[in-house]
Amino acid sequence: MDQLLSMTRAHMQKAFELLQQDFATVRTGKASSSLIENIMISAYGGSARLRVMELASITVQDVQTLFITPFDQSVLQDIEKGIGDANVGLNPIVSGNGLRINLPPMTEERRREFVKLINQKAEHGKVMIRQSRHEAMDAIKKNSDSKSEDEVSRLEKEVQKVTDEFMNKIETLKFDKEKELMSL
Repeated sequence: MDQLLSMTRAHMQKAFELLQQDFATVRTGKASSSLIENIMISAYGGSARLRVMELASITVQDVQTLFITPFDQSVLQDIEKGIGDANVGLNPIVSGNGLRINLPPMTEERRREFVKLINQKAEHGKVMIRQSRHEAMDAIKKNSDSKSEDEVSRLEKEVQKVTDEFMNKIETLKFDKEKELMSL
């Protein structure tokens, strides 16, 4: 049953990491490669992520500017079109051998919209954590025939303790992201 606890912790950790990645895609007013690195670009008769090492390198020039340097100049227009089509509110401008993206300053209203989005994403993360908890509790109940009541109770408390730990991590992550959004 201790294996069950470690599997549950691993599932919850994976859910938390997915939430962290999801939070990274929310624009906070500061330039970050995570805003665009997962955008799918149609090039070479297929599609690929813009992420570093696939089509281009992404550098942060300053707090408001990203610069994309394609590894192959023939895909420059494809990258420009892909970012425009991704509907992320960013407009790339061809500049020399790459693309420059100037991030416009965020309005108070837009910041509040992003806070709502962060809250939705956090709630989705909590649902994933609760689902892992539910699966673990079901597994404990299925195997309770071979365990004493004390053992079953101990395992349930351990699962709840891990659940509470990840719920607190999500709340902290959400609080930090909201603070970052509203302070810039």
